[in-house]
Amino acid sequence: MANAYNLPFMLDLRYRLEYAGLRFLIGMVRLCPLDIACNISAFFWRFLGKRNRRHARALANLERAFPEKSPEERERIALAAWDNLGRVMVETMNIDRIIKDPGRLHVTNGHWVQRYKNKMGPALIVTMHMGNWELGMWPVTMAGVRPAGVYRQVKNPYVDRYLRGQRENLYPGGLFGRGRTAGEDETQKTARLIMDYVRQGGRLGFISDLYDANGIPVPFFGHPAKSMPIAAMIARRVGARIWIGRCVRIGNRSVFDVNVNELHIPRTSNQAEDIRSITAAIQRYFEAWIRETPEQFMWSNRRWS
Repeated sequence: MANAYNLPFMLDLRYRLEYAGLRFLIGMVRLCPLDIACNISAFFWRFLGKRNRRHARALANLERAFPEKSPEERERIALAAWDNLGRVMVETMNIDRIIKDPGRLHVTNGHWVQRYKNKMGPALIVTMHMGNWELGMWPVTMAGVRPAGVYRQVKNPYVDRYLRGQRENLYPGGLFGRGRTAGEDETQKTARLIMDYVRQGGRLGFISDLYDANGIPVPFFGHPAKSMPIAAMIARRVGARIWIGRCVRIGNRSVFDVNVNELHIPRTSNQAEDIRSITAAIQRYFEAWIRETPEQFMWSNRRWS
């Protein structure tokens, strides 16, 4: 039986059933008012998160980042982070509704982006897993400069296509996918594609707070953390700007403060040191923001080796 992705029949059937199940779940979620659905999801994620094997990693990360806090306080932050993740899950199914509601997105310093709208040139927008990170791009998108994004592809092609479609309004410039288990050749190919895209004047956004086995070790909460250098490398080599964005939840509703800050890019005769310096500066921004609202950061991700 032919199918759009030339998959074996049984695999294609499995993927179609998975996709149908996802669409049914999304349909049920979208029947509820957004804030009510988020509250329900947050309740279950707090309950299940504590029993998840990644809860231990979250607590270990918190102990490393905040040794001065008590175990009880770190537990409270970890549970609040699961609560936030539960809300993000529902909000991801309602991105179109959120960005169409002017009362849900407050851009505190959008004038910076508007100022450079017609003379921005190539630019990179880096964000982290805080608040609802899907929306960290919004100030740049709102400025009308048509940013693209880098995202992690889903193995199921039907689900992947749907999720890409859901993000079209956030990334009008398109999306560059990278696989979960991409080999070195595939990773290098993606890197070349996005390098060329930015070099030609494109604006590209991606999340840059995860552990990178091939990354550059820079300080993060006082400990060396191998961090993604791709933004620094592209900016340094093609003369692009770097904007650092964050999205902070206001209260327990799907209401956010979104802002961006431009990062100074050093260009000395030592390119390798410039890249290390830029990577370290990005992580310093992240750390400072996390310290303000640690309960909104995704502590269950791997950050240190």
